[in-house]
Amino acid sequence: MALAPRGGVPRSVWPARRDLMLSLSGVLLAIFMWAHMVFVSSILISDQAMWRVARLFEGAYFFDRPYPVLVSLVVAAISLLLVLHVVLAIRRIPHRHAQYARFRAHSAGLRHPDTQAWWIQLVTGFVVLILVGPHLLQMFLHPEAIGPYQSAERVWSGHWWPLYLLLLWAVEWHAAFGLYRAAMKWGWPSGQDPVLRRRWLNRCKWFLVVFFIALGTLTLGAELRLGYQNRDTPGRIYQPDERPHELISERHEDNP
Repeated sequence: MALAPRGGVPRSVWPARRDLMLSLSGVLLAIFMWAHMVFVSSILISDQAMWRVARLFEGAYFFDRPYPVLVSLVVAAISLLLVLHVVLAIRRIPHRHAQYARFRAHSAGLRHPDTQAWWIQLVTGFVVLILVGPHLLQMFLHPEAIGPYQSAERVWSGHWWPLYLLLLWAVEWHAAFGLYRAAMKWGWPSGQDPVLRRRWLNRCKWFLVVFFIALGTLTLGAELRLGYQNRDTPGRIYQPDERPHELISERHEDNP
């Protein structure tokens, strides 16, 4: 679809639509990632808490038994959203040396932190793209292996912790800076003084970076500790004090 030409050059609305889709897909991925971090950090409460959260997403508290395939479906949906986001973002990257040189000159001339933040988005985006694949594949193929002991064994004995640590830093920086840049680009929230809005969004950006990196590091440390403690019992599965089907039966007895 093209608008009325001006000066003989047709104007298409699709570049703006693709930019909006890029921002929306990025916001959705950031929200999912932060929610995922909060749920995973349940290990900081107790082993039982993490076990409950894992079974919750398998539908164990809603059906007669857990269905790990539900986790695989969520992973597949997030993977498709991630692919869409990457495809939309790639077109924004300079593909030729001349384009790269012009951007470098433009960035050096402005000397504005928001322009410099684009480099952070670019570098962290590539790091996330490289590292997130193995994690998503692991969750998709083995959704039943999510729990306090199994996850800790994967982190410690499986030596996944370096990947998770790098992925944590890259994701948190990319998400927080991306959300900040999207808000500035589209004027969210609207109706505020631009200078005050930029200052407020900048503070929110750094709060998100520091908070979620701290939370993720503590969570990874707890899993490393638990994995080290269980290093002599590989394949150990956490045995909870309660089971979802028992709770479902109790609810049915209480509400005939």
